[in-house]
Amino acid sequence: MENASKALIIAGAILLAILIISLGIMIYRQASGVVDSNAMDEVAVSSFNQKFQQYEGENIRGTNVNALINTVIQNNLTYKGDSSKQVQIQTPAGSCSWNNGGYTTATVPYKKSGNALTGRSYKVTCEADEKSGYITKITITNSN
Repeated sequence: MENASKALIIAGAILLAILIISLGIMIYRQASGVVDSNAMDEVAVSSFNQKFQQYEGENIRGTNVNALINTVIQNNLTYKGDSSKQVQIQTPAGSCSWNNGGYTTATVPYKKSGNALTGRSYKVTCEADEKSGYITKITITNSN
């Protein structure tokens, strides 16, 4: 009788150990899935922002500013239904030299191409949304 009770205690301990190991594996798999999705989100944000950050800086030539504006137009067409990925261009009144008057509003029309003067230099700054991390606003001014 004594051997039978010891055998039941040992069997119970083995089952408890298997249960604890299984629980640990399940928690590990759930945690690794969360880490992988966060890493993918960061890669997507970085990839999205890179399209615009390559044009950021002082003394950006007008041809590059026009390329940036065309990139913004294409982006806004691509993500027309997703407002979190829409990018606005701001040119404070009187702060830029443009062909045809340029942009005075915060948004770029979908079918209007870049109007920056190719012989000028501009300052381009990008601002990202604090919540999503995506660039949502680009400010263009004449470079001093």
